[in-house]
Amino acid sequence: MEKRRLKFIIPTMVIVAVTAVFMLAKYHTEVPTNHRVLIVISATLLSGVLAHGLFPHDDEEAPDPKPNMNKKNK
Repeated sequence: MEKRRLKFIIPTMVIVAVTAVFMLAKYHTEVPTNHRVLIVISATLLSGVLAHGLFPHDDEEAPDPKPNMNKKNK
Protein backbone atom coordinates (compact mmCIF):
# COMPACT_ATOMS: atom_id res chain seq x y z
CA MET A 1 0.00 0.00 0.00
CA GLU A 2 1.04 3.56 -0.51
CA LYS A 3 2.54 5.51 2.38
CA ARG A 4 0.29 8.50 1.79
CA ARG A 5 -2.84 6.39 2.16
CA LEU A 6 -1.56 4.74 5.32
CA LYS A 7 -1.14 8.16 6.93
CA PHE A 8 -4.92 8.53 6.75
CA ILE A 9 -6.12 4.94 7.06
CA ILE A 10 -4.32 3.95 10.28
CA PRO A 11 -5.46 6.99 12.33
CA THR A 12 -9.01 6.54 11.02
CA MET A 13 -9.03 2.92 12.16
CA VAL A 14 -7.60 3.83 15.58
CA ILE A 15 -10.20 6.57 16.09
CA VAL A 16 -13.02 4.19 15.15
CA ALA A 17 -11.71 1.47 17.47
CA VAL A 18 -11.32 3.81 20.46
CA THR A 19 -14.74 5.36 19.86
CA ALA A 20 -16.39 1.95 19.54
CA VAL A 21 -14.82 0.71 22.78
CA PHE A 22 -15.87 3.89 24.59
CA MET A 23 -19.45 3.81 23.31
CA LEU A 24 -19.91 0.11 24.02
CA ALA A 25 -18.53 0.47 27.54
CA LYS A 26 -20.56 3.56 28.40
CA TYR A 27 -23.90 3.17 26.62
CA HIS A 28 -24.27 -0.56 25.93
CA THR A 29 -23.12 -2.36 29.05
CA GLU A 30 -25.59 -5.22 28.51
CA VAL A 31 -23.70 -6.44 25.41
CA PRO A 32 -21.52 -9.46 26.24
CA THR A 33 -17.75 -8.95 26.14
CA ASN A 34 -17.11 -11.36 23.28
CA HIS A 35 -19.72 -9.55 21.17
CA ARG A 36 -18.14 -6.20 22.00
CA VAL A 37 -14.79 -7.45 20.73
CA LEU A 38 -16.38 -8.65 17.49
CA ILE A 39 -18.19 -5.33 17.03
CA VAL A 40 -14.99 -3.33 17.57
CA ILE A 41 -12.98 -5.52 15.18
CA SER A 42 -15.70 -5.36 12.52
CA ALA A 43 -16.08 -1.59 12.80
CA THR A 44 -12.31 -1.08 12.64
CA LEU A 45 -11.85 -3.27 9.57
CA LEU A 46 -14.85 -1.74 7.79
CA SER A 47 -13.55 1.78 8.40
CA GLY A 48 -10.15 0.73 7.04
CA VAL A 49 -11.67 -0.70 3.88
CA LEU A 50 -13.84 2.39 3.33
CA ALA A 51 -10.92 4.74 3.97
CA HIS A 52 -8.75 2.75 1.56
CA GLY A 53 -11.35 3.22 -1.15
CA LEU A 54 -12.04 6.89 -0.48
CA PHE A 55 -8.59 8.39 0.05
CA PRO A 56 -6.60 9.31 -3.08
CA HIS A 57 -3.92 7.18 -4.72
CA ASP A 58 -0.30 8.28 -4.93
CA ASP A 59 -0.33 8.19 -8.72
CA GLU A 60 -2.97 10.94 -8.80
CA GLU A 61 -0.34 13.46 -7.66
CA ALA A 62 1.67 13.26 -10.89
CA PRO A 63 0.59 15.96 -13.35
CA ASP A 64 -0.29 15.11 -16.91
CA PRO A 65 2.57 15.60 -19.35
CA LYS A 66 2.40 18.68 -21.54
CA PRO A 67 1.42 18.04 -25.13
CA ASN A 68 4.25 18.40 -27.62
CA MET A 69 3.35 21.35 -29.86
CA ASN A 70 6.48 21.10 -32.02
CA LYS A 71 5.13 18.17 -34.01
CA LYS A 72 2.53 18.93 -36.65
CA ASN A 73 0.00 16.42 -37.86
CA LYS A 74 0.63 15.37 -41.45
